Amino acid sequence: MGDYRGEFHLTRRLLMGPGPCNIHPRVLQAMAKTCQGHLDPEVIETLTEVSEMLRIVFGTKNELTLAVSGTGSAAMEAAVLNVIEPGDRVLVAVNGYFGVRLAEVARRAGAEVHEVEFPWGKPVQPDAVEAELERLGRVKAVGMVHAETSTGVASPVAEIARIAHGNGALLIVDAVTSLGGMEVALDEWDVDVCYSGSQKCLGVPPGISPVSVGPRGEEALKSRKTKVISYYLDLGLLKKYWSPPHAYHHTAPVTLLYALREGLRMIMEEGLQARFKRHADTAAALRAGLEAMGLELFADPGYRLNQLTTVAVPDSVNEARLRGTLFSDYNIEIGGGLGPLAGKVIRIGLMSDSCWPCNVFACLSALENALLQQGFEVPRGEGLAAAQRALTP
Repeated sequence: MGDYRGEFHLTRRLLMGPGPCNIHPRVLQAMAKTCQGHLDPEVIETLTEVSEMLRIVFGTKNELTLAVSGTGSAAMEAAVLNVIEPGDRVLVAVNGYFGVRLAEVARRAGAEVHEVEFPWGKPVQPDAVEAELERLGRVKAVGMVHAETSTGVASPVAEIARIAHGNGALLIVDAVTSLGGMEVALDEWDVDVCYSGSQKCLGVPPGISPVSVGPRGEEALKSRKTKVISYYLDLGLLKKYWSPPHAYHHTAPVTLLYALREGLRMIMEEGLQARFKRHADTAAALRAGLEAMGLELFADPGYRLNQLTTVAVPDSVNEARLRGTLFSDYNIEIGGGLGPLAGKVIRIGLMSDSCWPCNVFACLSALENALLQQGFEVPRGEGLAAAQRALTP
């Protein structure tokens, strides 16, 4: 048995994986403020502020915009369970691990789920979705991932929305990795239900997850024939807590609400366009450095995410050992591949407070040394030099 009376120490790491990201001290300080009751007037005021700022980041005027208590997976379940009933036919576009998960959640909701699949590393193709909808006939909803975290690929949402609505279907969008790091425009794109997570580009610890529901989504929620199977994630009930009269539903994680408020406030201060540009510029430097080192980027060049870069692992390199070296020798955490990409790619995240040029330089330098340890020939210093050139105006 260990000595549990000792002081609690944690190693500070550079988090450059698929999430969580490093958390800015301002957000951590917000969490350290006094704990209040979840119906305290000051907490209720925080709910209002959070909803208002989430609407700005989501690009929407949706009244039903709030954060559920739970990680992005809870938000995924909330999005699906509230508009899907047993027996509903659902089409899910799958081009990565989280598309697979979205389909599984719909199955567990009792839906008749059909999948239209695309190669991992490629975006969702609107024409293939349209063809599948025409083949299936009546479909309640189409589900897709905007920014697929497992592959580093972005897919075109507005085109899929147009196709879904043209076939009488709702559109459910996963924006877990995109929100706060690239444009999300729910009203312009005409998205019906969208969900995200706190621990990526919003720069907040995991555990509180934004959801926004448009007019069609709300109508689907109101016209259900059966109750939402999850009481905890029932958005109709949660709306009564987040909106006047602010009725009790469950004990909300108030310290995470403070954190989300501060994270959103920092986004407002930076400005959305400036934030998107920071992610784009920093990612361009990372990609330039990786390619100069002789590494191959995995995702389709026309649809690469700035927040998450996937890199093919050379045949001569052991992927787990590579990540282990970065972790143990340099305190840098990057991600490995999921599903069929396990052992074949590494995933390097640039999100929120982890998205700075200095972190790119640290990662490239450590990666160069880790590759050299395994005998992979890396042009010494070329990765750093290429990253620096990419950042030079």
